[in-house]
Amino acid sequence: MIETGSGSEFDLEDAIDRLLPRDGSYRHRHGSRGHGRDHVLPAFVSPSLTLPVLDGRPTLGTWQSVVLVDTNADNADRNVRLSFIQG
Repeated sequence: MIETGSGSEFDLEDAIDRLLPRDGSYRHRHGSRGHGRDHVLPAFVSPSLTLPVLDGRPTLGTWQSVVLVDTNADNADRNVRLSFIQG
C-alpha cells in the first residue's frame, strides 16, 4: 500500500530498479536475465497486506492505494487471493 497519484508509482519502480537491478549478478539464474531479483523482491515489498474493511469498503487514507508489484516477466499469469475475516 502506498500513496499514489503524485508519481509515487514511478518512484517505487525506479527505487526497485536501483536497489535490485535486472542484471546477471544474481546466483539464482534460471529464466530471463535478472530473474533472480524477482525472488529477492518479496523481502523488500511485502507479498501480503492486511487492512480493515468497514461497510464493505477498504479503510484507506485519502491518497492510499493497494498496489500490486510483480516484476517477473517470465510468469505472465498471476492470481490474487482476497481473504476476509469477520471481526
